[in-house]
Amino acid sequence: MPTFNCRLVTPNAELLSEEVTYANVPAWDGLIGFEPGRAPIVARLGMGELRLDFPADKGSGSRHFFIDQGFLKMGDGELTILAEKATPAEELVEQDARAELAEAEARQVPEDAPDRGVAMDRITHERNAAKEKLRLAQTIKRAGI
Repeated sequence: MPTFNCRLVTPNAELLSEEVTYANVPAWDGLIGFEPGRAPIVARLGMGELRLDFPADKGSGSRHFFIDQGFLKMGDGELTILAEKATPAEELVEQDARAELAEAEARQVPEDAPDRGVAMDRITHERNAAKEKLRLAQTIKRAGI
């Protein structure tokens, strides 16, 4: 089965550099699927679940990550994902995600915030990220990964 190299990089580390058969990436405006031979593209990342499928000689499985913000570039047979944040799904703990969600839902915009709209957008993003981490942690737990 044809493959392409996929690199997942954060400001702190390169988390992955392996051959994959498919990548499902959350862009800022929706999911983008990548297969070998895809046309070059540069896009802004969104927040959500990154799924990478591996070839048969690597066990034909998938790996999942929570990613948040950044950019991607597909070209010359390589997908490079430069994420501000990336966490392997197997490292997400449901109890921690629940606590993060409760904390995010309790946040309020301070009365003295210089830009209340920006502050509300940040809180909304934190709530959505916590919800996605919880969903992914539960999904991975059910799948037994």
